[in-house]
Amino acid sequence: MSFLNSIKSAKFFTYPFHHWEIKDPLTNKMLTELSDAGVSSEPRAFDGTRAADEGGEGLDSNYRVFIKRNNYNNFPELSKLIEELRSSQCASFISALLKKDFKDAYVRIEVISDKPGFWLRPHTDIKEKLMSCLIFSSPNGESEDLGTDFYDERLKLVKTVKYRENYGYIFTQGKNTWHGLEKKKIINERRCLQVNYVTFETDWKVVL
Repeated sequence: MSFLNSIKSAKFFTYPFHHWEIKDPLTNKMLTELSDAGVSSEPRAFDGTRAADEGGEGLDSNYRVFIKRNNYNNFPELSKLIEELRSSQCASFISALLKKDFKDAYVRIEVISDKPGFWLRPHTDIKEKLMSCLIFSSPNGESEDLGTDFYDERLKLVKTVKYRENYGYIFTQGKNTWHGLEKKKIINERRCLQVNYVTFETDWKVVL
């Protein structure tokens, strides 16, 4: 269980809020699949959000591919990750770590392609996210500064999680979990995998 093993060996930080940095959560085949997943290459404007970039939410779907029942056959390796996350062994451990009830939780996974010009204003996640996790794929040597930025309660930038191949972080939603992405130079692409446990229904219910 690659993802669970990475969680078990994660490095814990308390500032500016509780979070864990994880290393090598994906297998090499999963990384290849993540990097090769097709996304739109059309240019567009960005307004600092994912769901409502300039031009409307509909356009945003081209840069965010959610893995669902109707397309999971296109992601045989990442589908294995979904099954690991759904498993009692993995979900129970993370539930205890985050001190969140996963009894009625679901898994949500999406492939993200952040194009030049993308930025993300400081925000906290919706309360329905029991676990927020972002895993980076950087096959083209983009700057390590493209990792997620963390802020204190005054919205002062205090930390950047490094944008490194097969590296990322997890935390659980809270009123002080401010994070985003400053306006930085993306040369080609900032490819990521977003992994969430959520309370709303998806195709992938946790088995506890």
